[in-house]
Amino acid sequence: MRLSAFRRVPILIAALLLVAPAFAVAQDDGAELTNAINTLWVVIAAVLVLFMQAGFAMLETGLSRMKNAGAIMAKTLVNLSIALVMFWAFGFAIAFGDGSSLVGSTGWFLEGEIATSFAAFDGYGVPLEALFLFQVAFVAVSLAIVSGAMLDRTKFVGFAIFAVFYAGLIYPFVAHWTWGGGWLFQDGFLDFAGSSIVHLQGALAAAAGALILGPRIGKFRNGKAIPIPGHSMPLAVLGVFILFIGWAGFNGGSGLGAVGINVGDIIMNTYLAAGAGVLGATAASLWLFRTLDVSQMGNGAIAGLVAITAPCAFVDAWAALVIGLVGGLILPPLVLAIEKMKVDDPVGALPAHGVAGIWGTLAIGLFAVAERTGGAEGLLYGGGGHQLWVQFYGVAATVAFTFTASALVLLGIKYTLGLRLSEDAEIAGQDISEHGMFGYPERFIDVPGATSAEPLHHGAGPAPAHASGKPATSPSGATS
Repeated sequence: MRLSAFRRVPILIAALLLVAPAFAVAQDDGAELTNAINTLWVVIAAVLVLFMQAGFAMLETGLSRMKNAGAIMAKTLVNLSIALVMFWAFGFAIAFGDGSSLVGSTGWFLEGEIATSFAAFDGYGVPLEALFLFQVAFVAVSLAIVSGAMLDRTKFVGFAIFAVFYAGLIYPFVAHWTWGGGWLFQDGFLDFAGSSIVHLQGALAAAAGALILGPRIGKFRNGKAIPIPGHSMPLAVLGVFILFIGWAGFNGGSGLGAVGINVGDIIMNTYLAAGAGVLGATAASLWLFRTLDVSQMGNGAIAGLVAITAPCAFVDAWAALVIGLVGGLILPPLVLAIEKMKVDDPVGALPAHGVAGIWGTLAIGLFAVAERTGGAEGLLYGGGGHQLWVQFYGVAATVAFTFTASALVLLGIKYTLGLRLSEDAEIAGQDISEHGMFGYPERFIDVPGATSAEPLHHGAGPAPAHASGKPATSPSGATS
C-alpha cells in the first residue's frame, strides 16, 4: 500500500503543474476584474462630481441678480476649463507627486508611473487618468465655492486669473498635506472626502475675496443690511437638488474604489446628514425670522452635506444625523452674524462651506469609530482628545495658509488689472457690460413677438427701438 501511494506522487505533481496555471489565470482575472470595477466606479463618481458644476451654476444664478445670470454661466464654464488645464499641468503634481511633506514635486503634466511619481496612489490599481478626473472635479467644486461669495461685482478677467493660481497652486498645497501623504496625513489628520480640503479652502478664498471686494452697491445702508433677494428661487433649489445627486459621487467615490468598500454606507450617512441639515436650518429660520426662508432651507442641505463630507466613512448613522443637524442649525444665525460684520456673501458660502466644513472636520475628533478609521477614535467613544487636537490644528493650518495665499493673489489682481467692476458696469449688470448679451434678453430689450401684445416685425424695415441691447426701463423706471 505504501509503495502504491508513493507511485501516485508523480501523478499528483503532474496534475498540480497542469492545474496551477489555471489557478494563476483565475487570480489574475480576479485582480483585473477588481481593478476594472474600481476604475469604473471612480470614473462614474468623477462624472457625478463634475455634474455638480450644473448645481452651482443654478444655485448661484438663482440667488443672484437677473442682470448677471448669463455672466454666471460664462464664469462656470471658464472656471471648470481653467481647473482642468491648471490641475493637469501643475496642480496634480503639487498635490500628489512625490516630494517633501509640504509639497509634491514630481509628475508635472501627469507624466510618470504611479509607483514613482505618485506614490500616494500606489496600490489602488486604478489608472492615473481616472484618478486625475476624480481629483480635478474636486478642484472645480472648490473654485465654484469661491465665486459664489463674489457674485454680481467681480470682473470676469480678474476672477479667471485668480482661478489659475487657485487651481494650479493654492488648493494643491493643502491637498498634498493630507491626501498626498504630507505632514498632516503623517500626524493622523483625517478628512475622507474634503470638508476642509475642498469646502473650507473654497470658503476661505471666498472670504478673502468678499472682504477685498467690499459689498454690492446698496447692500448696506445706514449701517444696516438690506436684503437683495435672488431672482429665481426655483433655479436655486434646482441647484441644491443637483448638488444632492452629485454628492453621492463626491463622498461615495472618495475611497477610490468600490470593491471591499461599503459605498452604500457612506452615501447613506451623506444623505442622512443632508436631510438633518434641511430640518435644522428650517427650525432655525423659523425661530430667527418667524418665516420659512427657502434659501436658508436649501443652504441647510448644503451645510449638512459639507459637514458630513469629512467624517462620512468614519462615523455611525446616528452621528451623521447629529453632524448634519448641527450644520443646519448654525447656518441662519451665522448668515446674520456675517451680515452684521458688513461682509456681503450673496449665496451664503461662508457659513455653508466654511463654518460647516470646520464643524465636520472637528466632528471626526468627537464621533470617529475605531473600526471605521483603522484605529483613531473620537472623544465620545473613549479615544480621548488626541484626534480632536489633530483635527483642530489641521483646520488652523488650512485657514492660515489658504486665506493668506488667496488674499495676496487677490490683492495683487486688485492693484494691477483690477478686481471689481466699475459702478456703472455693476449697475448695468455683467451680462451686458462684460458679455454683451443678456441672460434674459426679453426682460431687458424689445424682442419682436416676445409678448402677445406686441406685433411681430416683418420685412426688411427698421428694427424695434431697443434691439441695440441697451437696458430697457420698467414702468417704474428701474433697469433691474
